[in-house]
Amino acid sequence: MRGVKSIKEQIYYAILEDILHGEYRSRDVLNERSLVEKYKCSKAPVREALLLLCNDHVLRSIPRYGYEIIRLTSEDVRDMMTFRLLLECGQMSACYKDFTPRQLGCLAAIDEKCRQVDLEIWDHWRYNKEFHVKMISFCGNDYITDELERCMDRLERAYAQSIVDSAAPPPLSMDTKHHRLILECLERKDLGGLLQALKEDLADFGNDHYHFLAEFDRIYPV
Repeated sequence: MRGVKSIKEQIYYAILEDILHGEYRSRDVLNERSLVEKYKCSKAPVREALLLLCNDHVLRSIPRYGYEIIRLTSEDVRDMMTFRLLLECGQMSACYKDFTPRQLGCLAAIDEKCRQVDLEIWDHWRYNKEFHVKMISFCGNDYITDELERCMDRLERAYAQSIVDSAAPPPLSMDTKHHRLILECLERKDLGGLLQALKEDLADFGNDHYHFLAEFDRIYPV
């Protein structure tokens, strides 16, 4: 197990957290000098962190100017949600009969966390992510699990962007309301119901539920 994060990693995650929590917004430009002053360190780890964020498509380097925060477009979100649809529905179709009572109990416990009314919005998002990643992990393919987690990490930026752009935060109960139905379908070994519940759940991302659902039904008809 890895120990304490390097300075480069600490700066990487600090910048990412500031983006997610709205201190920096899409299309803001960061520069090395201000970050060196902020983190009280040398230029090298700041530059390395910024380049790593560029490699992860969080920032875009503008020579002699700085690093612009990339704005995720509606097409980016659509592509990521389509990826999740195909990955999660495909994986669950292959292993929905294999879930054990212990695994379903673990997922139900995570869902209960999602339902807490006093949750901070970022805790809610992370419990939602945990529910989906844990569910897919029970299918036993580590590569697929890792790819889903990476996709949801990127979607967290889209989630943050939508919060910054909206006049009021979205109601937290809306985007996890299908978890219970997913669990009921897994318990009954009902594949058709499971796939429909998954599509409904994924379509709740953002504010365009019916558009997403129509697109999902076209791509992955039950």
